[in-house]
Amino acid sequence: MAADKKVETTGLMGWIDQRFPLTSTYKAHLSEYYAPKNFNFWYFFGSLALLVLVIQIVTGIFLVMHYKPDAAKAFESVEYIMRDVPWGWLVRYMHSTGASMFFVVVYLHMMRGLLYGSYRKPRELIWVFGVAIFLCLMAEAFMGYLLPWGQMSYWGAQVIVNLFTAIPVIGPDLGIWIRGDYVVSDATLNRFFSFHVIAVPLVLLGLVVAHLVALHEVGSNNPDGVEIKEKKDANGIPLDGIPFHPYYTVHDILGVGVFLMVFSAIVFFAPEMGGYFLEYNNFIPADPLKTPPHIAPVWYFTPYYSVLRAIDFPMLGLDAKFWGVIAMGGAVVILFFLPWLDKSPVKSIRYRPNLHKYIYATFIVSFVILGYLGVQPPSPVGNIVAKICTLIYFGFFVAMPWWSKMGTFKKVPDRVVFHAH
Repeated sequence: MAADKKVETTGLMGWIDQRFPLTSTYKAHLSEYYAPKNFNFWYFFGSLALLVLVIQIVTGIFLVMHYKPDAAKAFESVEYIMRDVPWGWLVRYMHSTGASMFFVVVYLHMMRGLLYGSYRKPRELIWVFGVAIFLCLMAEAFMGYLLPWGQMSYWGAQVIVNLFTAIPVIGPDLGIWIRGDYVVSDATLNRFFSFHVIAVPLVLLGLVVAHLVALHEVGSNNPDGVEIKEKKDANGIPLDGIPFHPYYTVHDILGVGVFLMVFSAIVFFAPEMGGYFLEYNNFIPADPLKTPPHIAPVWYFTPYYSVLRAIDFPMLGLDAKFWGVIAMGGAVVILFFLPWLDKSPVKSIRYRPNLHKYIYATFIVSFVILGYLGVQPPSPVGNIVAKICTLIYFGFFVAMPWWSKMGTFKKVPDRVVFHAH
């Protein structure tokens, strides 16, 4: 041990370690951070989310070099990036595709947490930080969506910001404060640009660090929901744990490789993804005098947009738009309370009754249907289906303290179930 210590405190690394905890940080978070040995493919998405964050930051830096946050020049500057800046089209498509892929990865990451109970004690803070990250992503994506200053950018922002005016008393003034004007204008573009490039990314990075620190403090969950820290050997190493590096760094490289192939295929062959990633109307300059026939947000907002549209009736003397905004906000905020709503005696879906699996499946299908309806024009049938799916969405959480305790649960093993592959 003394010899090892001498090696660590000599040379360049020793000089750095005396001034900065590089080696100890590497050990604490990689080589001596023990993760459960039964991770499956669902555990790719955390590292993939980090990868996409890096892609977005790097491509965003290069886009800012050429973009002009000016209502008269914003659309032209995007066209300049696409046509005249060397490899500008690639950087722009990587950024626009990255925005959608970020939400694909985050939605799957959150679904894994839901299925395996990764929000349960002692990981409540990890989940709370994660939902806060999700909220920041939504704000970041919404503000970034305005920047190309196309038709859907302009009118989408106009519709969403107008929703805030439905709040009693402060609504009208709040709408003006957000826009910086009575309509979406150059002032709106400048403030959204500032928040998109500086303010929200700083908060987002802070939350990501807090999310990872909290995760490494209590340890990772696993598909069995077994706490590996409870069973350790004589050296204090979890019996069912393996070092994150090199085992899961190599494991994640596989996920990164597959993800980059899919990501590259979209960037090079289908960056618009049929109008879901980049709407066709957004290739037309913003025109305040011409409203597009159907205004809808980008696909990753559409489940919540459907919830908003499903509330089309006034209550308690307040108009439908106000209750729609409350329902849309509540659909996200309720996620924060998930750790305290779930009263199930087990964490993982593996050891829950079949009834729970049907409830989870119904919830997921309802969420997907809400997302689909959000990109479609309003219709009587669609409105009824959206109302039903909205009831299912909120019912899943509100009734969770009761249904999560129902049924016969399987016995959770003392050790993780693992079969080498």
